[in-house]
Amino acid sequence: MALRIEKAAADKRKAKPADQSRLGFGRFVTDHMLRCDWTRDQGWHEHRIVPYGPLNLDPAALVLHYGQQVFEGLKAYYGRDGAIHLFRPRDNLARLNRSARRLCLPEVDVEDVMAGLRELILLEKDWIPTANGASLYIRPTLIASEAVLGVQVAAECLLYIIVGPVGAYYAEGFAPTKIFVTERYVRAVIGGVGEAKTSANYAASLLAAEEAYAKGYTQVLWLDACDKKSIEEVGTSNIFFKFEDELVTPPLTGSILPGITRDTVLTLARDRGLTVNERRITIDEVIAGCGDGSLQEAFATGTAAVISPVGEINHQGQTSVVGDGRVGELSRSLYDEILDIQYGRRPDPHNWVVKL
Repeated sequence: MALRIEKAAADKRKAKPADQSRLGFGRFVTDHMLRCDWTRDQGWHEHRIVPYGPLNLDPAALVLHYGQQVFEGLKAYYGRDGAIHLFRPRDNLARLNRSARRLCLPEVDVEDVMAGLRELILLEKDWIPTANGASLYIRPTLIASEAVLGVQVAAECLLYIIVGPVGAYYAEGFAPTKIFVTERYVRAVIGGVGEAKTSANYAASLLAAEEAYAKGYTQVLWLDACDKKSIEEVGTSNIFFKFEDELVTPPLTGSILPGITRDTVLTLARDRGLTVNERRITIDEVIAGCGDGSLQEAFATGTAAVISPVGEINHQGQTSVVGDGRVGELSRSLYDEILDIQYGRRPDPHNWVVKL
């Protein structure tokens, strides 16, 4: 697919953040974006990089009324070798396509998008931060742009990709989080859209998250919508539990997101010879493990934080400490290993890194 590039005028470009220690997450975007149009008659066309700016959407656009939208999140890094690294980008785009199928949106051509993404990142390479743990966050988004108020599959869609510098997730250090178990709300059900990366799942999580924050907790631990016992996700991340003899994470049964970092952790843990099980695990088993000491660690996984250790769990008003309440050895070593692979500080045996 031919790619047209329209550069932003010099006097319209933004000042780059001077202090990389204060980048935060999602506060800055660069000067350009990638856009691609799709229609039922033409398929994908008009691949172009244009100056960053507002989208021109009709007020009747289907995405605004019926939620036909999916997105992804990945990062670009300056590696130890000076090259720009992407971590498993084709896996992100493959997941975008799986989400698109569930929302009745058109699938993208992975290699076409990779080619456009490459040019966008190279154009914005001066925005990639060099501070340890910082990166360029990449947000591909696919929406139904057709203007019609009937509930229907869109005949017109838009893919756009925006990027921006983000800081190290743990601005104050790699420390355990406290999580609150909700039984009042549910995030998703099997057969719904829980396994798709779509905005509806995040909107559904906000009220529970706000209530948890008000109680002093960092994240919400979601339970199965039917039995209110089986663990699913924590916040917007996958969750792992390290017992004495196994590493456990809930199985992909259709209601949780198949995380790229989740798969990375499963692979690296098996490489180490650990017993790894994707199985049903209940909140009762976790609380009992905290009590008798058999649960040694718990941690969440996701693109933003990579590994987020869990130190406390509140269930039904009772607080349980995971292990000794501090960052566990496995959590720390997996975090270090993944970052080292992403930044090219250690070998990449699974060929996950794509260099631009």
